[in-house]
Amino acid sequence: MASSLTKDSVTPGTPGSGKTFFGHPRGLATLFMTEMWERFSYYGMRALLPLYLVAPGGLGLSAGTATAIYSVYLSLVYLLTMPGGWFGDRVWGPRKTVAVAGGIIMLGHLTLALPSSGTFYAGLGLVAIGSGLLKANISTMVGQLYQGPDDPRRDGGFTVFYMGINLGAFAAPLIIGTIGENVDWHLGFALAALGMGLGVAQFLLGSRHLDAQSSVVPKPLSDQEKASTLRKAALWAGIAVVGYAVVGFTGNYTLNWVLVPLTLLGVIVPVMVIARIKRDKDLDRAEQSKMSAYIWFFVAAAIFWMIYDQGGSTLSIFADSSAENSVFGWDFPVSWYQSVNPVLIMALAPVFAWIWLALNRRGKEPSTIVKFASGLMLVGVSFFLFLAPLSIAEGGHKAAALWLVAIYFTQTVGELLLSPVGLSVTTKMAPAKYASQMMGVWFLAVTAGDATTGLLSIAGVDLNKTGIVAMEATLAVVAGVAVWMYRNKVKSLMGDVR
Repeated sequence: MASSLTKDSVTPGTPGSGKTFFGHPRGLATLFMTEMWERFSYYGMRALLPLYLVAPGGLGLSAGTATAIYSVYLSLVYLLTMPGGWFGDRVWGPRKTVAVAGGIIMLGHLTLALPSSGTFYAGLGLVAIGSGLLKANISTMVGQLYQGPDDPRRDGGFTVFYMGINLGAFAAPLIIGTIGENVDWHLGFALAALGMGLGVAQFLLGSRHLDAQSSVVPKPLSDQEKASTLRKAALWAGIAVVGYAVVGFTGNYTLNWVLVPLTLLGVIVPVMVIARIKRDKDLDRAEQSKMSAYIWFFVAAAIFWMIYDQGGSTLSIFADSSAENSVFGWDFPVSWYQSVNPVLIMALAPVFAWIWLALNRRGKEPSTIVKFASGLMLVGVSFFLFLAPLSIAEGGHKAAALWLVAIYFTQTVGELLLSPVGLSVTTKMAPAKYASQMMGVWFLAVTAGDATTGLLSIAGVDLNKTGIVAMEATLAVVAGVAVWMYRNKVKSLMGDVR
């Protein structure tokens, strides 16, 4: 596929010169395909996961337990991006880390494909670890293909790369979801492993087109640091082993012994990281002010992702039991709902880019804060929409599929208002000392949001009840209004960032 999309290089001497991928360095094709297949495996498994957890032919768990497991899994994926980035920077370098990460993900999917509930959670853990290692480092390698931040092709390159994410996410539920739901759950997980295997194979074959810098360890650990890191890792691992051995041998072990610590970790770690940066005496007054403003964005983003990511759990489980999953009399698998968001992203992202450019030329483009507040309010509106199909189901009827499509559409528009803005403002407001770590901090907002959903589920809160959905919707709308009302205060804290 990559070779058929290449043409003569217009900038000789750049990484991968000689042939280009849509006018970009040839290495972008390698990373595009790697990310596409990784997202294919990830989103395919994600579309199946909550359905498999509640299915009589799957694990047969309650909706609350399934939502908790799903939420903990998502929070771990994003929580592990920070140590994943650290591993690439200090131990193996981005290229080797991505290659090993792909192998771990593939092994995780193969473990999920085994017809044994005993290995299921080990498989989930392997996929989460591999995803954390890969996610942080593959984007770094995209940036290394260009001649610094001022390379005019850089933004376009990330746009092409982003399309790979959405292509994989779009195709996965249609293929993996269909096979998993209609043929065999474990065969669906096996297809996810095959997708990741293809990604790893083409990454290894095409790695010669990557920039040489991708093989370099930017800040290798000293011998003293290695010894200290290993001691700390061994200590915490030993505490965990002893603790769970005691719980197991006394007959008190339940799934919550794993879920509760992991969900608490997903809430506590983001708070600790933000607090540590905020207390750092090395930051000057302007950087401290920007971090105070960033806390507004961070908390708002955590609320956004808490609701948004329930599109794969709460909404999916509702669709499985209470929706009429058909269009014009044609039935489709529940997992196909997970393809709605990526196809809308691919359709609407260029439209939004054009709108912002047109408004900017007229001096009317909304500020970062207004976009952020609007995205947050829209995700709240999506859950107010959710009240309609919930009411229909409570009346003993099946809700129409278009209700769910409308919810996903509203959430996607909110995502396009909030997510790109959040990524941009994170890079703009990052203190110089934490420039390379702040993207991981942004992902911790996802961790905090998903961990909160997990804690609610573990506590026995039924997230498919109208009262709870209305409370979540109200929280998001009120938070969005608060951000908008205090926009001038936040702007003053942001300093020269707009």
